[in-house]
Amino acid sequence: MTLNLRGLTPAPVTPFTRDGEVDYAAIHRLGAWLGGIDGITGLVVLGHAGEGTFLTSDEQCKVIEAFVEAVKGEIPIIAGITREGDYVAAEEAKRAMAAGASAGLVYPSHGWLRFGYQEGAPQERYRRIHAESGLPLILFQYPDNTKATYNLQTQLDIAAQPGVFAMKNGVRNMKRWDTEIPVIREQRPDLQILTCHDEYLLHTMFDVDGALVGYGGIAPEPLIELIQAGKAKDYAKARELHDRLLPVTKSVYHRGSHMEGTVALKWALVARGVLEHATVRAPLRPLVEGADREIANAMQQAGLA
Repeated sequence: MTLNLRGLTPAPVTPFTRDGEVDYAAIHRLGAWLGGIDGITGLVVLGHAGEGTFLTSDEQCKVIEAFVEAVKGEIPIIAGITREGDYVAAEEAKRAMAAGASAGLVYPSHGWLRFGYQEGAPQERYRRIHAESGLPLILFQYPDNTKATYNLQTQLDIAAQPGVFAMKNGVRNMKRWDTEIPVIREQRPDLQILTCHDEYLLHTMFDVDGALVGYGGIAPEPLIELIQAGKAKDYAKARELHDRLLPVTKSVYHRGSHMEGTVALKWALVARGVLEHATVRAPLRPLVEGADREIANAMQQAGLA
């Protein structure tokens, strides 16, 4: 049966202990909290926000298992599939499925970010991962300013392949969004389209089935309302929620580097009382002095702390 992600699908962080080990007790608290919120359709772990590429293969499997236990099977746990080559990515997908993952979010081969991809290579990546693992897959559309972004035909080709049931679209080019999404919707009507534009949610919320965002891990309640407002074409309500969240958006995502967003997400969870501290793994670094207070103040302004 196809997973239904037509709602909010947060991409939660991976908590660590103060000495840098994966904090499985904190995962259980975080997963149980998110899994108990009505309107959350699943959790995507081991992605960018979850520092998935910073974990060993054994840790990755244990993180999946911990989140599966935390949500008690009430919602699906989806794993980021991030390995560079197709062969190792398929093996990663097999491990994720054995650990309890219900689906996989397939990242592009990271060499494509610099060099681009050969025609047909993305389609083959998805074909092989699904054929060898049996894991249902989510198409991940990268930002337009990278060479790993997929042109429209490549997106349509992947979406037509067996096992691909949804798209996480983060193209971050509103010209492409406004022209490509209607075509994808028309030609692939069964594909679930999910925005991952944490910093452009208002613009994209009126065209989607749901949202797959790290932002959902810190502000699930207003984002669920925002999705509902978008589906109802209630711009006034959507704008009200956007403006309420704007201090949080600025403090978490309008930083010098998008990489800092993961650190900021952890500080936001500290402000909410979900995490005790914001420990991350290298190459991530602590934020500048005072950022924790700035983020806590923004969360308070938004009524989230």
